Amino acid sequence: MQTGLQLQREWLRRGALARLLLPLAAVYGVLTGFRCLLFRFGVLKTTRVGVPVIVVGNVIAGGSGKTPVVMAIVRHLQSQGLCVGVVSRGYGRNTTDCREVSNDSDPAEVGDEPALIRRSTGAPVVVARRRVVAAQTLLARHPDIQVIVSDDGLQHLALARDIEICVFDDRGVGNGWLLPAGPLRETWPRRCDLVLHTGTRPAFAGFKATRELGGDAVQSNEMRTPLADLAGPEVDAVAAIARPDAFFDMLAARGVRIAQRIALPDHHDFKGWVWAQPRATRLLCTEKDALKLWRSTPEAFAVPLVFTPEPGFFAALDAKLSSADGYQAA
Repeated sequence: MQTGLQLQREWLRRGALARLLLPLAAVYGVLTGFRCLLFRFGVLKTTRVGVPVIVVGNVIAGGSGKTPVVMAIVRHLQSQGLCVGVVSRGYGRNTTDCREVSNDSDPAEVGDEPALIRRSTGAPVVVARRRVVAAQTLLARHPDIQVIVSDDGLQHLALARDIEICVFDDRGVGNGWLLPAGPLRETWPRRCDLVLHTGTRPAFAGFKATRELGGDAVQSNEMRTPLADLAGPEVDAVAAIARPDAFFDMLAARGVRIAQRIALPDHHDFKGWVWAQPRATRLLCTEKDALKLWRSTPEAFAVPLVFTPEPGFFAALDAKLSSADGYQAA
């Protein structure tokens, strides 16, 4: 984990280590560029599944807030009466097959983010290594679906898409170099339909979004406790996300006194993890981590993240969706 954090710091500047990795970045750029050409000229097949597909992804390695964006889009489309489904690779799962996610699916088998999307939105979710297979399976099982949202997959060109949404956090494009010299999966700028910034300091033009913690913390039995009630006594906080400090800082900003900040690797499965509580009597975690943590520590409090894109984002999305092939309004 320490090596990963060091590399992420290097990706924010053009230091000696980043420069040392530039030859590898050049090779990576040639290979990814050649792959794109194969899709463009039809050597590699792109499949259209018959309903509009919205891909929510990024061009930088690491989390940038894609999953909250997916959930916000799903809820927005559901509020318009549309039947929406979600596909995902299911990053970090210990299975490789194509399977539908249920409310009681083990996050270790379907991925923590697909499990969260299913539980939070109620939308049908299918995970598969190939998103085309996931989309086809989703439509076969739920033929009433009108729109598919892909959680990640901007570079998964085998699945034809109607709308591409590129998500950035405060890192922007980092040092602007390709992997492994920088954080970029592909060169930027690139063509996409919408750019959405989930951070507080957008580096370039695009729509903005606000992120804040929900007013209540939730336990495994679905009991809710106002977050303000947890702000008095000291608590421990654990996070296994790309940027755990962001969660800790948001808690502190809400007046929560944290005795111990426990940062774990992104997508940590919590198997064998034990909460040592020398002082604190309560444990707070992210909504994504709770689905795994509750299996061993049901008393943990999950604090949901409320993600709100600016109204203009949804207006632009609706306009593009209305002109997409195969779109049928509710």
